[in-house]
Parts: sequence; structure tokens; C-alpha cells
Amino acid sequence: MGSKKMGRPTDNPKRYRMSVKYDEECNQILNQYCHQESVTKGEAARRGIKKLKSDLK
Repeated sequence: MGSKKMGRPTDNPKRYRMSVKYDEECNQILNQYCHQESVTKGEAARRGIKKLKSDLK
């Protein structure tokens, strides 16, 4: 009875969570991107974060 609830098995578990406030322009851009690429807002955010990697020193 004490077993932990499990989700789908994955090679890349999502262990971290964040909350962000953004303006109307960002909202429109995000919604258009998600619709165009058929992805969730979370996936769009992960793609955006990965694009920042090239800016790291």
C-alpha cells in the first residue's frame, strides 16, 4: 500500500519547476509559437532556454 505513484518511464525526467510572469506581447508570441509548432508552453520554454546555451561564456 505504500508504493509511490509512477508516471510514464522517460530517459529525461523533468524534475524542476518554475513560474514566470510575462506581458501581453510575450503571451501572443508564445501562443503563436505553440500553435505553429504544435507544442506545449513547457516545451516551448525548454526550447527557448536551450537557445540561451550559445550565449554562455
